[in-house]
Amino acid sequence: MKKILTGIALLLVLFLAACGSTEEGTTNSEGSSETTTKLVMGTSADFPPFESVDASGEIIGFDIDLANAIAEELGVELEVRDMKFDGLIGALQSDRIDFVMSGMSATDERKENVDFSTEYHRSGEMFLSLKDAGIESIEDLEGKTLGVQLGTIQEQGARKIQEEYGFEIKPIDSSSIMIQELLSNRVDAIYIDKAVGVGYQKEQDLAGFDDPTSASPGMAAAFPKGSELVEDVNAALATLEENGTLQELKDKWLSEE
Repeated sequence: MKKILTGIALLLVLFLAACGSTEEGTTNSEGSSETTTKLVMGTSADFPPFESVDASGEIIGFDIDLANAIAEELGVELEVRDMKFDGLIGALQSDRIDFVMSGMSATDERKENVDFSTEYHRSGEMFLSLKDAGIESIEDLEGKTLGVQLGTIQEQGARKIQEEYGFEIKPIDSSSIMIQELLSNRVDAIYIDKAVGVGYQKEQDLAGFDDPTSASPGMAAAFPKGSELVEDVNAALATLEENGTLQELKDKWLSEE
């Protein structure tokens, strides 16, 4: 009996010691105290040079490299999941992913549903058209059909100025499909982030001009409301800006802007 009681006491001590011990780590997206060794990032990999899929099927781009640098600063593994842009916020809200980096602008409307990091880049927008379309200014869009990516700040911006400039809007799932629609004459012009648009303009020999109406908010990482990850990622971004890594990545991916 004495041996049995001694064994039970020993097990109890080991159990209490295990319960009392914690391992330091980054707090997860739900704000729990569990140790996080991996963060899951959502992106829409159809937005070069910020994110796209290369010939080997790998997701690459400015946001991807920056997210990996952030994960390295935080000492965690990064998993990237590709999904449609207009489903990213829903994935955050349903806790399927920890954060989003996808060329997402930190608009006031989005801030009602998610928390944002500090801004890490600001591009602005531009209009693209075929060179023989005769579209050289925003006034030339009157009576035309404008392609915009569904769920983006460009869609919001286009709707704000639609009545003033008299064009129709055609929401499209991705920037790559927008280009196909433009080349096939199913839209007269497209409205797109400038960093992305410059690449398509050169690649497809398109006409283009900058949006003269307003400056958009900068890009930031998005998180579920109340996520303690925001503070950690902001600290990592500050470090990456201070040590020059952020600028190196901009020089690598966004030098044509």
